[in-house]
Amino acid sequence: MAMIIESVPNISEGKNKDIIEACVDQIRTTAGCTLLQYTSDPSHNRTVITYMGSAEACEEASVKLAKKAVELIDLTKHVGEHPRMGCVDVMPFIPIKEATTEDCVELSKRVGERIAKEADLPVFLYEQSASAAHRENLASIRKGQFEGMAEKVKAEQWIPDFGGQRIHPTGGVVAVGARPPLIAFNINLSTSDLTVANNIAKIIRRSSGGFDCVKAMGVMLEERNIAQVSINMTDFTKTPLYRVVELVKAEAARYGVHVVGTEIVGLCPMNALFDTAEYYLQIEDFNPAVQVIENHLL
Repeated sequence: MAMIIESVPNISEGKNKDIIEACVDQIRTTAGCTLLQYTSDPSHNRTVITYMGSAEACEEASVKLAKKAVELIDLTKHVGEHPRMGCVDVMPFIPIKEATTEDCVELSKRVGERIAKEADLPVFLYEQSASAAHRENLASIRKGQFEGMAEKVKAEQWIPDFGGQRIHPTGGVVAVGARPPLIAFNINLSTSDLTVANNIAKIIRRSSGGFDCVKAMGVMLEERNIAQVSINMTDFTKTPLYRVVELVKAEAARYGVHVVGTEIVGLCPMNALFDTAEYYLQIEDFNPAVQVIENHLL
């Protein structure tokens, strides 16, 4: 059976449809690569693209995407709520079928080296591909963002893995690596007070003593005039969606605020939704493999 790998790069453009489509076209036109979804957020000024295919197909699509992004996206003019350090900000590879973490690590290193050479974008390896422990966490690499990165890479511990001790003047730097499946999950609040979202994010994220495998920050959705808790869940088997939602509801209530909606960005594992349905419906002895009709049709 053929190896299948997923990639979910984030590009730093969420408003200009022509630029977004030109970047997504790099995936559409790569043989052996299937575009699954892309989602743009104008407030974040960011687009998440999801595709999968063989290692070779993902490699070609990813390099093409980086070359097009650096051609069209100028971070000196970029404004958005989401932190960013590169025109392609992050490019993860995830093993899906007949693929291992090691396969994705090797792929990330090939792609990183090619992006540095062919797109002239310096590359940091992160997560399971990281060359040092302090580079595993994307937030640690991205701290300082594009505006502070030229100074940051002067330090010995922050020299990019590929591309030299520099940044691209308009494209910045890129993080490339292998990681497990991640759920990008946003919770919107009935307030325009960003402090509330920041305080809730601090309570739920692991780095501040919150839930395991949860990263979170507060952002402002200017076009809707509401605050959002933006969350990355790196292992839903350790911390499920419903547990995060319930704590956010409880903490929001302390400020007289409630949840007005949630959002899954990109794709998520089916079992993450089954877990949540089982919790809220209080289903006893639920077995999705047996009791879900569609599972008998796959």
